[in-house]
Amino acid sequence: MADVPDTSTLSGPKKAAIFLMVMGEEYTTKVFEKMNEREIADVAFEMSAIDNISPEIMKAVSQDFVDKFEGEAKMIIENESFIRNVVKNTLKDKQANAILDDLEKKKQDKPFIWSRNVNVGTLAGYVVGEHPQTIAMILAHMPAEISSELLIAMPPELKGDIAMRIAKLGQISEEVVRDVDKALKLELSGAVGPGGKAGGLQVLVDIINGVDKSTEDAVMAFVEEDNPEMANDIRNLMFVFEDLTGIDDTAMREILKKVEGQQLTYALKTATDEMKTKIFSNLSSRAGEMLRDDLDSMGPVRLTEVEEAQQAIVRAAKELEADGTINLGKGKDDVLV
Repeated sequence: MADVPDTSTLSGPKKAAIFLMVMGEEYTTKVFEKMNEREIADVAFEMSAIDNISPEIMKAVSQDFVDKFEGEAKMIIENESFIRNVVKNTLKDKQANAILDDLEKKKQDKPFIWSRNVNVGTLAGYVVGEHPQTIAMILAHMPAEISSELLIAMPPELKGDIAMRIAKLGQISEEVVRDVDKALKLELSGAVGPGGKAGGLQVLVDIINGVDKSTEDAVMAFVEEDNPEMANDIRNLMFVFEDLTGIDDTAMREILKKVEGQQLTYALKTATDEMKTKIFSNLSSRAGEMLRDDLDSMGPVRLTEVEEAQQAIVRAAKELEADGTINLGKGKDDVLV
């Protein structure tokens, strides 16, 4: 006999949605009549994320009804008509339409959101067989933390190519995204989701920020060879001047050794108090006094000059990290054991 699945991770509205869809429209309509609009909206949204209900889930959520469905591989649900009929039978037209319209909007705004509920290894097994352009589109639309895991799972020779395609990805039509979304969730038998945004550098950076160091290195090596300018843009987005507040004091002192006095003065012109405190705490008393005097006497400075000075310091930090002198503290393999 198969083990009953653990339903502790299911939310209340999710469990209610499963139970009511098993019970049918008439019963659900009567239950909805005793619920407020917010509760109906929450349960209806969860119903929209259900294509089928396995016998195991039915047994876990509604033990009393498992015998009726035990011989079936799964119960197929026409969720759109089910939800529409129940909501319209329960509420007045204006209220029902408002909930249904809001439900449709939520579905449209969250493409591939169902991927959070799918084992990443299983998901990667399906995705890896797709064309790199399709993989790029999928990763660009999934939650960044899922895309990071998927990029890690891709073959080394594909990682850089996929990353480049994400960075160059333009606006994808909602219809195309929906088609890919529907096809992938169908292959995965039960996960659900909706459709439509674009890729681009920031999307890629969000993904890279969650991958391990080896994946980041493989991606950046590929991008550097194919498009050095893009590689530089990605690095600038991945680590900015204010991020230096998070590094340890030893690393900060190493960086300050490579920074020219005027660069540091310009860089601190727009710096946060936290950054200024970080800098001054790693300078000698004499150097700190000189820097304060320079800041106090400095007149108006072009913003571009300030940004250039900050970027120069960030580049110095990255060079020190590249040669192993310091660790900027980014990435999953920074954990000490």
